Amino acid sequence: MSAARDYRLDDDFEWPRPPEGGWTADDLDELPNLPPHTELINGSLVFVSPQTNFHSMAIRLLDHALLAQAPDELKVVTQMTVKLSERNRLEPDVLVFRAEAYAGTGQTWYRREDVVIAVEVASKESVERDREVKPMKYAQAGIPHYWRVEEEQGLPVVYAYEIDPATKAYGLVGIFHNRLKLTVPFPVDIDLSTLEPRR
Repeated sequence: MSAARDYRLDDDFEWPRPPEGGWTADDLDELPNLPPHTELINGSLVFVSPQTNFHSMAIRLLDHALLAQAPDELKVVTQMTVKLSERNRLEPDVLVFRAEAYAGTGQTWYRREDVVIAVEVASKESVERDREVKPMKYAQAGIPHYWRVEEEQGLPVVYAYEIDPATKAYGLVGIFHNRLKLTVPFPVDIDLSTLEPRR
């Protein structure tokens, strides 16, 4: 039997109580004191665990490489939410979106039709969501490309998917160890073995 965890909440702390029917995507901008990187899945708030070194370094590697390789009509950002529907607002770790969708520094989310690639770096806590829930949500929203990144012996392995317009489901394009090389949605060539901490 495990001991109960003591989270030491303030005496006046109250957990947010969802309205009838659950939260909406717009609620994420209004709810006070939400932890960073809170997502909305099927009207429920999802809190994420603290990042590991692998998670942080993989995000940085992909962010920098995509920034260098994306064409001018696309932009790259990390950890911004995407409003997929009224009850789903997810936060990919890396996001490639159409440049015209950029609305300034105060922007907090992008529309699903603006997104070209959604990238999730899986962690022990998020792997089921990243393998099962999020690909289905992104595909249903029509996001053309989904990359899931997992750790194998300290290095990233990228599972790249492309949507089939006929079925609105993702098909696996490839599993990439050491080097990620793709021609769509634009030419990408990333050395995955260069994962290292910030200097």
